[in-house]
Amino acid sequence: MAASELDKDGSGGRGSRRAEKSLPSRKRPAHGVLIQGNNPVIVFLTVCTKHRVPWLADDGVHALLRTIWTECSAWLVGRYMIMPDHIHLFVAPGSIELPFDHWVRYWKSQFVKKHGVPNHRWQTGHWDRRLRRSESYSDKWEYVRANPVRHGLVQRPDDWPFQGEIHVLPW
Repeated sequence: MAASELDKDGSGGRGSRRAEKSLPSRKRPAHGVLIQGNNPVIVFLTVCTKHRVPWLADDGVHALLRTIWTECSAWLVGRYMIMPDHIHLFVAPGSIELPFDHWVRYWKSQFVKKHGVPNHRWQTGHWDRRLRRSESYSDKWEYVRANPVRHGLVQRPDDWPFQGEIHVLPW
């Protein structure tokens, strides 16, 4: 094979195609939050209702979520935004050592038990991302705060009643 026929990796195209076919693909994002030493940890979490049914934007739901998040102190909820069919929240490790994914499953199950509305269910999984620097928290919060405006629910972010902050999360 002439040098001009070789791909950049020198395989002539054969090896790179084989490698692409054998790479695993994910249907869901990887989960888990690694806590290392004294480095600050803030996680941006999104949880959706099952089938994206819009039942979350309700005073009773809001109050119950705040109560449950306050009681489930393994992870501390900072700022949060409750939309009709999903929730965005920022969390940091709390007083009890519990893996992040277990905490999410726990508070979701507590909500379902206490809420008691059979067709109000959560999607099985969730989406999370560990923030890498303090600017990320501010930037992400401003983006999240604008959600009700982008969805045409209010004119100004401050007009949306289903948002708040339970704990100030230090960076």
